Amino acid sequence: MNIEDFMLTCPSKKFLGVECLGCGAQRAIVLVFEGKFSEAFQMYPAVYTLLLFFFTLGLSFIDRKRKYTAVLLIMAAVNLMIMIVSYGYKHYYLHS
Repeated sequence: MNIEDFMLTCPSKKFLGVECLGCGAQRAIVLVFEGKFSEAFQMYPAVYTLLLFFFTLGLSFIDRKRKYTAVLLIMAAVNLMIMIVSYGYKHYYLHS
């Protein structure tokens, strides 16, 4: 059984032929759990901030006493910036 058989297909890549900002995230997360940390970063540079964001989001549901809204918004903004920069680097710098 291959883990890639269970991964979601990117609709943007499937129907338009263009990768989205999230393409590679699933494979990168699998690489992190396999202990291939540098390969995960090369696959999807926002993988670590994305995992940290989801961990904090989960913590916000468990720990209702504290307010996580500001932290989550900052983390989302930082993650989005990393995603945009790495997308631009991958598609315009490496492919030119």
